[in-house]
Amino acid sequence: MQMRFRQEGGRALPVLVWRAGGPLRMVASAPHGGGIGTRRWVVNAQVPVSYGRRDPDHHLSKLGVSLGLPGRGVGMLTAADVRGVSSVTDSGVEVSATVGLGHPTWAAAPDGSGPVSMVGTINLVVLLPERLSDAALVNAIATATEAKAQALWESGIPGTGTATDAVCIACPDDGAPHAFGGPRSVWGARLARAVHGAVLAGLPG
Repeated sequence: MQMRFRQEGGRALPVLVWRAGGPLRMVASAPHGGGIGTRRWVVNAQVPVSYGRRDPDHHLSKLGVSLGLPGRGVGMLTAADVRGVSSVTDSGVEVSATVGLGHPTWAAAPDGSGPVSMVGTINLVVLLPERLSDAALVNAIATATEAKAQALWESGIPGTGTATDAVCIACPDDGAPHAFGGPRSVWGARLARAVHGAVLAGLPG
């Protein structure tokens, strides 16, 4: 992971960059490069609190080009200060979290229950050292989300996350795939502990 800066709106804003040595298999809920596929990089870019662009996919694509990142990648946005990123490793699983909690919310809250703001975004980037099947990657997204919600609950935060949270999980694109990514599977358990620790470490004050 590297921290870079780019000029936007007359300000120098930080961006976290992960550049892979080769193609990785990724699953992501990010606005750029989301879904499941082969990707080469991930960025978690800080934007102003007033950010209101309606083309985040295009914005992040241009940002990748400006940073000299080749091929397809995954891009996330947050108004949280990415310089406060927290990273935890558990038996080969690396998790980095930027935790903003301006507007925590419950997943099953009624419609119109609160504002949607990027100020409160929790973004997770997970790197696994061994390959997971596509089904296991989807399962791992659920595991990471459960671990995030557990950390918030244990901290007394009134919500399971925020309305704009994003997660990206990356693993090698070769080798025999593991079939499971749930919290009691080998890699799912390690992922869950690392996400839980990173979110706890990244909570404000």
